[in-house]
Amino acid sequence: MNEQQLIASRVAQEIVGPAIVNLGIGIPTLVSEYVKDDTIIFHTENGLLGVTDIDPDNIDPNLVNAGKLPIGEKKGSSFFNSADSFAMIRGGHIDVAILGALQVDQTGLIANWAVPGKTILGVGGAMDLLSGAKQIIVAMTHCSKEGKSKLVKECSYPITSTRSVDIIVTNLAVFHVKDHELFLVDLMPGVTLEIVQQHTEAMYKVALSQNQV
Repeated sequence: MNEQQLIASRVAQEIVGPAIVNLGIGIPTLVSEYVKDDTIIFHTENGLLGVTDIDPDNIDPNLVNAGKLPIGEKKGSSFFNSADSFAMIRGGHIDVAILGALQVDQTGLIANWAVPGKTILGVGGAMDLLSGAKQIIVAMTHCSKEGKSKLVKECSYPITSTRSVDIIVTNLAVFHVKDHELFLVDLMPGVTLEIVQQHTEAMYKVALSQNQV
């Protein structure tokens, strides 16, 4: 299991059905592979409720997610236009949104839509999801490709929303956000508190279970 699969499988453990779950671009798209609860239904903002894994031998080029990757349609799924899809999001009908992020600050604010000096391909639905979804889970690598912590004291990239996220899952640890503070609640296999500390710029409190301390 690689880092992305590890993160996705751990995110899956945080989702409790019944729930409508929106999957963002990148690592979040892998989460559906690790969810076996039929009461959890996946949503993509470009117009499908009932996203499922693809059949490699029967790929429909007209069925793609928000990241333009092929997807499957679950039996009983619904198709709709973008306006209706965003009405679902803005109307509070999405229970959980799983998003990738470039940075998360120590109060739970995220930056995931623009890098200064680089071309923006599209804002996407992250701003709407942060406003409308009931719970926000971030799925991301703990550090950038350059080795810099993506959990920072303050975002240097433009923030996506003034709303804090609820859960952050990285390849090193799981954090819950409560009252604008980060709480380390779980370590990934083989990871120690010292490793997390070495790779985390943001301030956080340790709240591990007794058998992990």
